[in-house]
Amino acid sequence: MTVIVQQSGLQTTIQSRPRTGLRHLGVPSSGPADPLSMALANRLVGNASFEPALETTLTGVTLAFEVESTISITGASARCSLNGQAVQQHATIAVVPGDVVSVGAAENGVRSYVAFAGGLLADTVLGSESTYLPAAFGGYKGRALAKGDDLTLAKPVADTPVAETPAEFRLPILHAWTIRAGTSCETTSLRHGEQLFDQKFTVASRSDRMGIKLDGKSFEIESDRQMPSVPLFPGTVQCPHDGSLYVMSVDSGTTGGYPRVAKITRMDLHLLGQLRPGNSLTLIERNDDDAARELQEKHAYWRVWLPDIADVI
Repeated sequence: MTVIVQQSGLQTTIQSRPRTGLRHLGVPSSGPADPLSMALANRLVGNASFEPALETTLTGVTLAFEVESTISITGASARCSLNGQAVQQHATIAVVPGDVVSVGAAENGVRSYVAFAGGLLADTVLGSESTYLPAAFGGYKGRALAKGDDLTLAKPVADTPVAETPAEFRLPILHAWTIRAGTSCETTSLRHGEQLFDQKFTVASRSDRMGIKLDGKSFEIESDRQMPSVPLFPGTVQCPHDGSLYVMSVDSGTTGGYPRVAKITRMDLHLLGQLRPGNSLTLIERNDDDAARELQEKHAYWRVWLPDIADVI
């Protein structure tokens, strides 16, 4: 009942549900960087949205199966194969002992998700199987996968009905992104803070599960640089005194001492997981009322295919 990692890629981890209610103890949420793509993968193999699955980063993964199962692949667009023959993303894929599945390098986007019918066994820490690399806990021994690792399916299922993600629920993976955001606690500390919005930035190479640096316009901070540490959450946009913007992601710390100048709206947080260095990004402004209304509209749209969408995004 095992799956052997033949090629682990740049950073492949087991992710599951976020850790909630622990930020006051210094424990980040973690979980999938793109939870909607992971939920779509799990949906195709009959799992709950946060059943433990693999998250790859840029370079994919190759897996050898010693068990009959059903899998699916979603997220970043990539060339995928079963025993050297092309297979499609967003569809169930039946595998038998001896089969080898490869998820290629991401062509657009950053992260692919591989779900297994019945899920993966993983280390549960503080209520979640998600890997948190900085503290080395959860997932597979608290680390990224390596060649030769032996993954165990929690409840192998070999007769999952064949399914495909409907076309209207296949997320477009783009080169240029428009993400909704609002003002935050220290937006007024920015000189010309109105230029945060409708401004084209470029995703910098300094981007990972902790945070994403944005290149482009630099801002001036009107403060004495004596700001105490304050709470942070995924989606918080900070501006250090060098004037650059940093968007906090799923593994971000729980506190920080730089001005919080914007916040990504909840409905668009999942998009952060696919922002690739070199992509362009524009923040468009939403007030709290409009953001709440648009979140409800997004939930209503997605609930047709993912009934638990309110837990996912």
